[in-house]
Amino acid sequence: MKKLLIFIICICVGMASMQAQNTGNAAAIRKLQMAEFAIANLYVDSVDENKLVEEAIIRMLAQLDPHSTYNNAEEVKKMNEPLQGNFEGIGVQFQMIEDTLLIIQPVSNGPSEKVGILAGDRIVAVNDSAIAGVKMSTEDIMTRLRGPKDSEVKLTIVRRGVDDPLYFTVKRDKIPILSLDASYMIQPKIGYIRINRFGATTAEEFTAALKELQKQGMKDLILDLQGNGGGYLNAAIDLANEFLQQKELIVYTEGRAAQRSNFYAKGTGNFKNGRLVVLVDEYSASASEIVTGAIQDWDRGVVVGRRTFGKGLVQRPIDLPDGSMIRLTIARYYTPSGRCIQKPYDHTANLDSPRLQGKDTQEKYNMDLIERFNRGEMMHADSIHFPDSLKNSTKKLKRTVYGGGGIMPDYFVPIDTTQYTDYHRNLVAKGVVIKATTKYIESHRKELQEQYKKFDTFNNKFEIDEQMLADIRAAADKEKIEFNEEQYNKSLPLIKTQLKALIARDLWDMNEYFQVINTTNNSVQQALKVLNEKIYEKKLPL
Repeated sequence: MKKLLIFIICICVGMASMQAQNTGNAAAIRKLQMAEFAIANLYVDSVDENKLVEEAIIRMLAQLDPHSTYNNAEEVKKMNEPLQGNFEGIGVQFQMIEDTLLIIQPVSNGPSEKVGILAGDRIVAVNDSAIAGVKMSTEDIMTRLRGPKDSEVKLTIVRRGVDDPLYFTVKRDKIPILSLDASYMIQPKIGYIRINRFGATTAEEFTAALKELQKQGMKDLILDLQGNGGGYLNAAIDLANEFLQQKELIVYTEGRAAQRSNFYAKGTGNFKNGRLVVLVDEYSASASEIVTGAIQDWDRGVVVGRRTFGKGLVQRPIDLPDGSMIRLTIARYYTPSGRCIQKPYDHTANLDSPRLQGKDTQEKYNMDLIERFNRGEMMHADSIHFPDSLKNSTKKLKRTVYGGGGIMPDYFVPIDTTQYTDYHRNLVAKGVVIKATTKYIESHRKELQEQYKKFDTFNNKFEIDEQMLADIRAAADKEKIEFNEEQYNKSLPLIKTQLKALIARDLWDMNEYFQVINTTNNSVQQALKVLNEKIYEKKLPL
């Protein structure tokens, strides 16, 4: 009850002026207090008050919008780690193979690398407690490996070619979680940067990557925000600042109780000139949409891909005394031209879909992406219709753009179905591809490292051989995935590229992974076409 009362007091303080004008609010709060008090003190059986309060908060928020949420203390900690840019642990990338933790790569200059732990090592025990062969969950293993900075953990390691177990004492440290997946020159004068989230270190990482590419002769940039679900508003503003001129509006927010707030570019960016292509898809959301919308509205760059997710609601975190948190929607995002990014979440969501008749609004909202696919939107741009009421114009060239649910790209790229089959999906879903790659690396790491000292050599000469493909088919049989020769042949080029990309990731890092996998990414290839075939200039005359 104390938790509920403290929460109510916090809200009352923040809304005191409103409540003074509206006695109904005070009456509602008294009603809630009395109900909780009565249940806690008079109900026939004992009750878990904390659980009651949590359920009450969750049910209240469910009446609002899809993005007003409650998280308990443990969830808050896990949720914040990727955005804060670090966690405390031993610093390894790992993969679970047959109930054993296999180290893919130790983090460069991290705690594990410093004591001599190598890629390919297997951790079989933590602090003398076995973790191999005991069917322990990945989450439980991570809990044992993580811990406060400067605390020590004892690891028992099995290493290929060494008969006896090895023992290491690792002092935990802060381990960086990077926002950038990749940064490289995709063609002469064209750079490529992929951002996976907007966290506390995103702007710093981007600036460093950008300057390095500029040193290599970069004149044009492909900014990949595909699959980027968003993050911190400030990180989005800092990134957009890299491309816009001084005092150009990046985004503004406004709500019932939140006055309009404008966010402008400072004019201190490092890529205010030069051609810019932004890649987005249906999973690009929130902060990704803010950056994309600002670039599109100012006619600063060309957007390539598919319509973005459509999350334009601003959440304010409200910390509760026990470490839990409410993320309460207080305003909406608007692009410089005045577009609201947020897609409908009330009774009008997917109103015309017969498949969703009878579903509640939350279900309709959650199924929006599935409905887009069913309507053919992922395949054909002309399946997307915007009413004239949502029409806006860009700031400089007065091009027509639309609000009301995500950012529509300037050049549409349909989702690729040419190489994707049920057989391939089963290979991925049951972990056959990743496991086969890990086993191959474990068996051939030394010879691969000796043969391919540089990634460029690997990229140009390495090919997936028939033996590895035979191993894939055998592993699929073991997982009871029915072989389909037609589907296998159709997906074979994609399977080979994925295997090669995963091997590159394990030998080097994510940067090299994307250099391989992007050869099959149609949006990346369309971006290159836009830059190389003067299509860019037709859309944005210089």
